[in-house]
Amino acid sequence: MSSRFGLRALRAQNQIMANLRAQRRYNSTAIPDATGTVIPPKRTGFDAFWNSTVGPKTVHFWAPIMKWGLVLAGASNFARPAEKLSLSQNAALMCTGLIWTRWCFVIRPKNMFLASVNFLLFCVGAAQTGRVLNYQAGLKGKNLGEEIVDEVKEGARKVEMGVERGVEKVSQELK
Repeated sequence: MSSRFGLRALRAQNQIMANLRAQRRYNSTAIPDATGTVIPPKRTGFDAFWNSTVGPKTVHFWAPIMKWGLVLAGASNFARPAEKLSLSQNAALMCTGLIWTRWCFVIRPKNMFLASVNFLLFCVGAAQTGRVLNYQAGLKGKNLGEEIVDEVKEGARKVEMGVERGVEKVSQELK
């Protein structure tokens, strides 16, 4: 019990000292007016950015900067022909962008810069995945819309067959 109290006391003391150091820094830059009242310094736009919870002093700033490389790499593939693109790679980029865009709204602090880069990663991945799927459907002589309609018809046919089998089994059991 005493060791836990000691750790709590140590943490509290460290927090008090950190607050005092911050107060000294703040007050050392403050300017007293003619009456002796201390006027706090005005924060500039750059100062607010620099000391922000998502500013350049944190990973919340540098992670999106590095992730822009993925967006630019994916966007550079727009110049490549669709047969040279990887479906799995672009689908992974699309899913990653979608998942992490959602996560950016859940984490604290909310990071709109990271959300924007992830959303654009999703957009690039979706566009490239669409190009690859359209190319693959074109090899079969169909466009993407026709391919989707055929898949839906095939699924509906399988459902109808399953329902017919179920009805037959139920009618046999009732006899």
